[in-house]
Amino acid sequence: MRKIKLLAALLLFPALLAAQEHVTVKGRVVNEQGEGIEYVQLGVPRFQIGSISGADGRFEIKVPRDTLVFFHVSYQQGMYPVTGPADDVVVVLREQELPPAMSIGGRTKEKYLLRPGTMIFKDTGVISTWLSEKSPHSSGREVGSVARATKPFLVQDITLTVYSNKIPGCVGSINIYRIDGKKGPFVNVLHRPIYFAVAESDKPQHYDIQPSEPILLEPGRYFIAFQLVDGEVSQTGDLSIEFNIYLKKSFLRDVALGELEAFPVNIGIAVKGLEYQ
Repeated sequence: MRKIKLLAALLLFPALLAAQEHVTVKGRVVNEQGEGIEYVQLGVPRFQIGSISGADGRFEIKVPRDTLVFFHVSYQQGMYPVTGPADDVVVVLREQELPPAMSIGGRTKEKYLLRPGTMIFKDTGVISTWLSEKSPHSSGREVGSVARATKPFLVQDITLTVYSNKIPGCVGSINIYRIDGKKGPFVNVLHRPIYFAVAESDKPQHYDIQPSEPILLEPGRYFIAFQLVDGEVSQTGDLSIEFNIYLKKSFLRDVALGELEAFPVNIGIAVKGLEYQ
């Protein structure tokens, strides 16, 4: 019996190796009109592998033979079964239907939903994210802050300070996730992406971002995050963007669509708007 079990295990071993073998998949993510979709998050979440497509929707990623998932806030989720290397994959995403406009009557009060906490190491950028010279795309690392809405809250301004940026052509993104339960899941509540250009500079830069869509948050916990989505990797050297750190708990995601892990500090994002009374 032992010999039979050992033989079966040996026969299965090559198949298991093949299943874990990583292959390169290249392609483009487009809408139903055939136009490229910018900055689509893609990856195999259970293997903690992720990336972000370029502004033209083109992507390149090394993954095991598994299901490649595609996510963009304006579109329905897409999937592609990876059976081997591929150079010309075209993934079509359907546009997400916008929910009906929400309105709440009554008085409102200007308020900060989120403040960053106490800054430490004021003259040093500590938390960093980067682009790799070996990869044409961002890995989609996300870091941010946690806020709690006790009443309905309309987001008007999202602010943060970049301590230094050495990435030319840098584009950042802001995501807002509702945290269902103590540890998730995390559900992105946006229906339109929030992108902004980050200038190359050795000096701190303050950004005040106004969303293009009304973002009305119901009472609950939220994770407001910064994500690096684009930059030029043609030149060598340090391709990093750095932030000061603040003493307030948060979450960190190393790759697009990967697991969000508890993080003891945050990067100083603040959120201001109107709280409904």
